[in-house]
Amino acid sequence: MRAVRVSSNGSRYGQDAEIRQFRLLADEPPAIGGDDTGPTPFEYILTGLGSCKAITLQMYAERKGWALEAITVDLHYEKHENGHRIYADLTVEGDLDEQQRERLRELSDRCPVQRLLTEPIQIQTKLTQS
Repeated sequence: MRAVRVSSNGSRYGQDAEIRQFRLLADEPPAIGGDDTGPTPFEYILTGLGSCKAITLQMYAERKGWALEAITVDLHYEKHENGHRIYADLTVEGDLDEQQRERLRELSDRCPVQRLLTEPIQIQTKLTQS
């Protein structure tokens, strides 16, 4: 079963992505030769991580009956000499005490996408015939 298909779209670096019924574009900014027709691959990774954090918290708050009204996750990525780092700034709105807010922060670091990104992962690539 195919989960995602990414295909070149004829521009220098642009890619078309098909995910179920959704059509997305990926590209690079003009500063590195792209046409900026869509988010960069790294921006898609940050989008997946931020979305997963927010959805995880929303599900948890609903189960607990907490008055969580809104979640904002601001993310950015930096490459350092000793590795890579993603920074996530989490804002939760609602009638929540400090203990609940801290619990939500802790849980955001356990979302499935963060676990995927922080645990060892193997990627197996094979050539297929077109």
